[in-house]
Amino acid sequence: MEFLILISGLAMLIFGAEGIIRGSVSLAKKLQISLFAIGAVIVSAGTSLPELANCIRAVVTKHPDIAVGAIVGSNIANIALIMGTTTILLPILLITKNQLTQGIINILIVLGFIIFSWLSLSFNMIFGIISLSLLVAIMSYQVKIGSIDSSEVEVQKTYPILITCTFLTGGILLLIFGANIFIQSAIKIAQNFEIPESIIGVSLVAFGTSLPELVVGVLSVFRKKVDFALGNVLGSNIYNVLGILGVSSFFGNFSVPILIINFDLYVLLGITILIFLFMFFSKKLSRVFGIVSLLVYIGYITSLYI
Repeated sequence: MEFLILISGLAMLIFGAEGIIRGSVSLAKKLQISLFAIGAVIVSAGTSLPELANCIRAVVTKHPDIAVGAIVGSNIANIALIMGTTTILLPILLITKNQLTQGIINILIVLGFIIFSWLSLSFNMIFGIISLSLLVAIMSYQVKIGSIDSSEVEVQKTYPILITCTFLTGGILLLIFGANIFIQSAIKIAQNFEIPESIIGVSLVAFGTSLPELVVGVLSVFRKKVDFALGNVLGSNIYNVLGILGVSSFFGNFSVPILIINFDLYVLLGITILIFLFMFFSKKLSRVFGIVSLLVYIGYITSLYI
């Protein structure tokens, strides 16, 4: 029964994220923001909202291990699972300088996350202020380099402003209710199977909240705009650490679980460096990257439950 409730909550999250994506992309096109900026700034913010809703709920209900685990696991899934699947279906044949810059930013953020954990620091209001300020600076830069000819923005049709706002509002409401259902079911499942909450967070919850990015990746393949998917994934990973953990830190003080410090953070660092190395040396993301990253993800998930 709990799994059915979990699935219903997940469905609400997915439909809510889809509404936000449609509304955000329509608004971005009206504002003449480039394809790269849409993926890295607008859509990645929308697809990160399930993680935000789940993390705030987890912190408020005194289950911060799920919050941190979901962020780390979601970032691993974004690169290894989503970009792996996307590039197998349709490789990215040309990596731009802006995409390389975003890859470097991702590596620096993960390294900062690891150092933060080594120092046994806590997520609190000071962390929230610093991380959100850094997020604003990074995304402002992305908008600056992405504000070019509107003819590049072809990912999704433009809706009238009323429909655009309806998509955004309806999506937010679905996310709020879906997150409440989803997180409560995940906690009960963890308790029933005596599985540590951090493991539930980095696997089940993380995969569920990464599904919007997966949907975007698959849609971008059919529309032959895989660079849009790459911007969405790398941008989402930045939002997850700086934005979601930053906002969540205003709702309570918490730290990184020892299980995640000893294993999952290093997996995240490894997969983040892996995608950057492919981007830097081959100037593309081929099907070889997709196969390797999917194998890494399968091995990672398997190791959590063995």
